[in-house]
Amino acid sequence: MIFLTGCNQYSEKNVIKDISKKVTKAKGYKLSGELEITNNDEVYNYDIEVSYKKDNYYKVSLTNKANDHTQVILKNDSGVYILTPSLNKSFKFQSDWPYSNSQIYLLEALVNDINNDKERSFEALDNGYTINTKVNYPNNLNLINQKITLDKKLNFKNVKVYNNNKVICMDMNFKDIDFSPTFKKNYFELDTVMRTYSVESQEVKETSGIEESIYPLLIPSGTKLANEERMKKDSGERIIMTFEGDKPFLLVEETANIEEEFTIIPTYGEPYRLMDTLGVMTDNSLSWTSNGIEYYIVSDVLSTDELVEIAQSINVLPTMK
Repeated sequence: MIFLTGCNQYSEKNVIKDISKKVTKAKGYKLSGELEITNNDEVYNYDIEVSYKKDNYYKVSLTNKANDHTQVILKNDSGVYILTPSLNKSFKFQSDWPYSNSQIYLLEALVNDINNDKERSFEALDNGYTINTKVNYPNNLNLINQKITLDKKLNFKNVKVYNNNKVICMDMNFKDIDFSPTFKKNYFELDTVMRTYSVESQEVKETSGIEESIYPLLIPSGTKLANEERMKKDSGERIIMTFEGDKPFLLVEETANIEEEFTIIPTYGEPYRLMDTLGVMTDNSLSWTSNGIEYYIVSDVLSTDELVEIAQSINVLPTMK
């Protein structure tokens, strides 16, 4: 990197040029950090580890600090996966993730946001630099902009994402970034990743039932619960709630089961980070697993934003039996 003579700071042009070059020319990187997500009064904290190898190989592990539950987003030549090792299963996508929207913990996504925003703002500080840009989260239009903080050596230190009320919704602190990592031959293969995060390494207890139904706190106006059906599965229980009215939808809650053999579930959609877990978003549905319960919302009339709002309002922990 070339420092400007006669001062101790880069210009905006040189900062952006050099961090872009540093990231795009890298053959790979490994980073670790901490992510805090705020949803109304709920706060979720994750330990994040990212591995990237040029030619579209990614492994992102997110560990929920509250329950030590880990999920992994994996991208390799076979596709994109969301792995839930504690349940011994994975969803497989044919997806362009992570290129379809902003990604707070991926360096090249942050650089793209910077370069794509011609109205960005830049500030030189005593201990580094900040760059404010727009963000692109198609399934959460409340997220408007982000503030990226770099130190004097142009290392990424922090990213804050704000909503339209200027409230911080996501806060990513970068701890370590290695631009010269080495990866073993099978590092990004599905079986290797599953062995790394084996079921034995995570204490998960199956539950036989759901003592109380868990209702969304937010229901669209003109819509109400019309029917609720509880049924037994081969292992556990399932509850099906039918909401009717102006904006009808179906909500299914069922006990999650650990698969005896590793199971891959092909799916149409995109990985979606929802509160304390990773889920699957399609044009008309949202599914996720949290605290031993699998949830599925589907509607022919609700937008993806409305699906997310309903899902985020299901925040009451169930009593298991």
